[in-house]
Amino acid sequence: MPQKPDEEIFDLVDENDQVIGKATRREVHEKSWFHRSVHIFVLNSKNELFLQKRSESKDENPGLWDSSVSGHVDAGEDYITCAHREMLEELGISGELEFLFKVSAGPETHMEHVSVFTSRTDKTPVCHPEEISEGRFWSIAEIMETKTRRPDIFTSSFKVIFREFLKKSEFTP
Repeated sequence: MPQKPDEEIFDLVDENDQVIGKATRREVHEKSWFHRSVHIFVLNSKNELFLQKRSESKDENPGLWDSSVSGHVDAGEDYITCAHREMLEELGISGELEFLFKVSAGPETHMEHVSVFTSRTDKTPVCHPEEISEGRFWSIAEIMETKTRRPDIFTSSFKVIFREFLKKSEFTP
């Protein structure tokens, strides 16, 4: 029988992302403890970025636009394994992942140390309906313009990660 989301077990980590214990998802979120997550930017051959709109049933950031894929790293799991698992679960896609950068835990990332990956594909994502209410490919210019006009429709984590992505990629404005 699958675990309920609140019963998932995450590694607790310190400010240096070193494991110091384990706790349930509920405890981690209620007590704002440091933990781990992954975000993946899925780009197509036109250099458009797939964004997901989080399901209204999500406990964090319901109804907001976010990275192509995002998810918590389970206890004992490494970042890359989690990234492959989440990409398959959320978008039904498997493929190569390239590590881009890491963001340290803080309030904007909901106390998550975030490893960010990219994947390139022209496969059509099939969004998991319990996780994602809709998704589509956006041009980088469209994201930047929308983020300026309507920053409230994006998750705080996405805004931090997208800013770093632009600094470290060929898409620098």
